[in-house]
Amino acid sequence: MKTKFAASSGVATLVDMGLFALLSKITQIPVEIINIISSLVGMVINFLLQKKYVFQLNRKVRTAFLLSLAVSLGGIFISTSIIYFLKTIEIFQTYPIFAKIIATGIVFFYNFYLKRFSFEKKFF
Repeated sequence: MKTKFAASSGVATLVDMGLFALLSKITQIPVEIINIISSLVGMVINFLLQKKYVFQLNRKVRTAFLLSLAVSLGGIFISTSIIYFLKTIEIFQTYPIFAKIIATGIVFFYNFYLKRFSFEKKFF
C-alpha cells in the first residue's frame, strides 16, 4: 500500500512542484502563497488518485473527502511553516524549490497515516 501511496503522491507532487517552480520563477508572489496554491492543486489530484487506486473506501465519499481535506490543509500548514522558516537561510532564498522539497519530504509521513484513516478508518 505504501508503494501505491508513494506513486499517487509522486504524481501529485510532480504537479505541485512543477507549479511551485513555475510560479516562483514567473511571479513575484511570496513563496508561502505559491506553496499554498500549488499544494491545493496537488491535494485535489492526490485525493482523486488515492480514492481510485490506493485506499479502500470504507466511508462515504463526502466524509472521506472532508477528512482528507482537513489532513491536507494540516499538511499545507506544516509545509508552509517549514518554507517560511527555511527562507531565512540564503540558499533557500535563491533556490526556494529546495525548501519545498524538504517540506514535502517531512509532510509525506504525516499525510500517509492520516489519509489512511480518512479513507479506511485505520491508522496501521
